[in-house]
Amino acid sequence: MNEFFTLLSTTLWRTVWDVMPIILTLFFFQYIILKQSIAHISQILKGLCFVVFGLALFLVGLKEAIFPLGDIMAKQLTDPAFLYGDGVIGHYHWSDYGWVYLFGFTIGFATTFAEPALIAVALKAQEISAGSISAFGLRIAVGLGVAIGVSIGCLRIVTGGPLWGFIMVAYILVIIQTFFASKTIIPLAYDSGGVTTSTVTVPLLAALGLGLASTVPGRSPIIDGFGLIAFASVFPIISVLFYGQISAYFEKRLKYQKKERTKKELP
Repeated sequence: MNEFFTLLSTTLWRTVWDVMPIILTLFFFQYIILKQSIAHISQILKGLCFVVFGLALFLVGLKEAIFPLGDIMAKQLTDPAFLYGDGVIGHYHWSDYGWVYLFGFTIGFATTFAEPALIAVALKAQEISAGSISAFGLRIAVGLGVAIGVSIGCLRIVTGGPLWGFIMVAYILVIIQTFFASKTIIPLAYDSGGVTTSTVTVPLLAALGLGLASTVPGRSPIIDGFGLIAFASVFPIISVLFYGQISAYFEKRLKYQKKERTKKELP
């Protein structure tokens, strides 16, 4: 317990120094540039204290739970005793790590679907589009994009393939999709890649990538361990653009069917 409070106090002090430039900037522009006082200053200061304390607790949680969990899962899923139940270790092949790809897929989808930033953006998109964009459908599309991206990212770590090659192919696909997608979905799709890399998704993916690279033979954590977040950023763009194209197709089909029924009903 003493170790926990020591860690919390140290993290809290560091968080204060990290947040201080933001607070000073806001107060500088408010009092020096705008020359206006801040209404409800006591309430704002109280809120800032909550923010700092919450960030400190979040950082402690990352260090004590999220990072160790991702590292442990990666080590357990790549343990030769788990991969080769008979105890005979054969030649390592990318197909031996099927459970790693499945874990990356499921954890990518689960963390993204629960991402607060994505929920907020999806609700706003549904509100502004008057329901033409479903908040639930958008969350599913983004979650599947991250899930596929993390799985491919895990495959890259296992095979040791070049990161730039995978990312370049993905962005070429994004560019091609952009030419054919509806203008109403393109900005939302590009923003969807950013909201996935937030408080819930990033720590676990970083821990998973580093843990995987440190346990797969021939891989370096500093070279191969990073990059999963890049996959989690680009593949949601692909999935949301695809979601927009599918939605537009069914919408046109529905309009066509209504038009045909109307023609048949006319005398």
